[in-house]
Amino acid sequence: MIYDSLALHLRKLSCLAFLLLCACWPASRHQESLHSTAERSFTLGVVQKQIYRGMSQSEVAEALGSPNIVTRDQNGNESWVYDKIATEASYSSDRGGVGGAGGVGGVPGTVLILGIFTGNYDRAAGAAASTQRTLTVVIKFDHNGRVGDFSYHSSKF
Repeated sequence: MIYDSLALHLRKLSCLAFLLLCACWPASRHQESLHSTAERSFTLGVVQKQIYRGMSQSEVAEALGSPNIVTRDQNGNESWVYDKIATEASYSSDRGGVGGAGGVGGVPGTVLILGIFTGNYDRAAGAAASTQRTLTVVIKFDHNGRVGDFSYHSSKF
């Protein structure tokens, strides 16, 4: 019975410690959890590494996913446009403090000295970050459905 009670208290303390640690994560740690990995993995480096002339449309779709825009020119050749815009904003704050109180008493009928001693410390800090990235990729296919040419534009601010 004592061991069950002790185990329950230890679990509660472990949960409390975990919550306190999570509450003190910096802004960069919170920012990591904002978007899915798949959305963050669509980068200029992926395009440069995986897309090449002669690829089939299915290979392009497997590498980059579905395009945002599909057009067909006067010769019947398709162009796929991937237009990605990502804005990430994060804010993190940390607040902590220490406080205490104490007193001294005497026996009734004698001199009674009572005092309250307090000390307090409070600190607050925070950070905010915002980033916007754009990536536009245009892939032009030939009459056989193979990549004939591709271009891209990337920006980050």
